Amino acid sequence: MRSQMLCGLTLVGGTLATVAAAPAGAATPLNTDLPGAGDGLAPLVHVAKMPLIRRDVRLARAVAHVKGTKLKHGYARTIRGWSLTKLTRHHRHLRHELRAARHAAAHRRVAARSTASPALQAIAACESGGNPSADTGNGFYGKYQFTLETWQAVGGTGNPAHASEAEQDRRAAALYAQAGAGQWPVCGG
Repeated sequence: MRSQMLCGLTLVGGTLATVAAAPAGAATPLNTDLPGAGDGLAPLVHVAKMPLIRRDVRLARAVAHVKGTKLKHGYARTIRGWSLTKLTRHHRHLRHELRAARHAAAHRRVAARSTASPALQAIAACESGGNPSADTGNGFYGKYQFTLETWQAVGGTGNPAHASEAEQDRRAAALYAQAGAGQWPVCGG
């Protein structure tokens, strides 16, 4: 019987109303299996909110993923209590936050790329194959194969192989500016 009728939900003046239309030629009203007067609108509101809740959770998970975090436990349970209006507003907020997080992630990826000059890139490619975490056990470390003494002389601390690529690029540029390519006798000359 349900396949022969049109049944829908509509939002009218902030409350849900049901719309049911009988098929052409029906002489008696249809039983629409909608909640009775004693049930209130809670079941209808629940039906209307479920797609919004799923969308909100999907957007929140995407934001968390881009930021490198996880969605908080119980998030879906929390937003189930929100009104339709609040869910809609929150979707706009999450979409904006997702765009901003993706934009920031793209900038981080660009900033993480090597900022070394072509001469330093050639030295790094020769010394370590461009690997910033190179540690072959021969007393030379990192992308530019610094000794610990040379690394400390240009302001580095700890092991150069454990420093970020950007820091190694900065320290190598400082060394290159002070002493030239002679600091890398095999690859710099």
